[in-house]
Amino acid sequence: MPMLANVMNLYLRLLWLWLTARRRPPCALLGPCITSLRVWPNDLDLYRHVNNGRYFTLLDLGRTDLMLRSGLASRIKAAGWFPVATMATMQFRHALTVFQRFEIHTRVLGWDDKSIFLEQRVVRQGESVAVAAIRVRFLRQTGGSVATSELMALAGHDAPSPPLSDWLSHWATPPQD
Repeated sequence: MPMLANVMNLYLRLLWLWLTARRRPPCALLGPCITSLRVWPNDLDLYRHVNNGRYFTLLDLGRTDLMLRSGLASRIKAAGWFPVATMATMQFRHALTVFQRFEIHTRVLGWDDKSIFLEQRVVRQGESVAVAAIRVRFLRQTGGSVATSELMALAGHDAPSPPLSDWLSHWATPPQD
C-alpha cells in the first residue's frame, strides 16, 4: 500500500501541474521556469528528509512544467515524440523536511546535435538546496531519436545554443575505451 501512495502522490502532482498550467504565468522555452511544490510525508526517507532518489522524480515535474508552460508539450505530443533523461548528476546542499515549501527552477543551459542540457535547482526560501545537471533527448514513438535542430524548429526557436561550459561538455562526452 505505501508504494501505491507514492505513485498516486506523483500522479496527483502531475495532474495539478497539467490542470493549472494555463492559469500560471507562461515560461520562456529556455526558462527559467519556477515550479512551486511542498514536501509530503511520502517524500521522506527513514531519516525524515527528502530521499535522494525522490529529488530526481520531483525534477521530472519541473521539466514537465517547463514543457507545459512554454507550449512545447502539446507540440511534441502532436509530433509523437517524448523526452527521456539520459544523464543526471546532482549536488545536495541542505535537507528538505516534511511540509516545507520549495521551488524547482528549471532552465536550459544549451544543446548539441542530440541532447538538451538543463540546470535544475531546488530552492527553499531563496537558498539552493540541491543543484542538478540533466541531459535530455527526445525520442519518436515510432522509434529513433529526434535531432535537436528538429526539436528547436518545432518549438519555433531558431537561435543557436548558448555556449556549453567546459565542465558540461566534458561531462556529456562518453568515456573512451
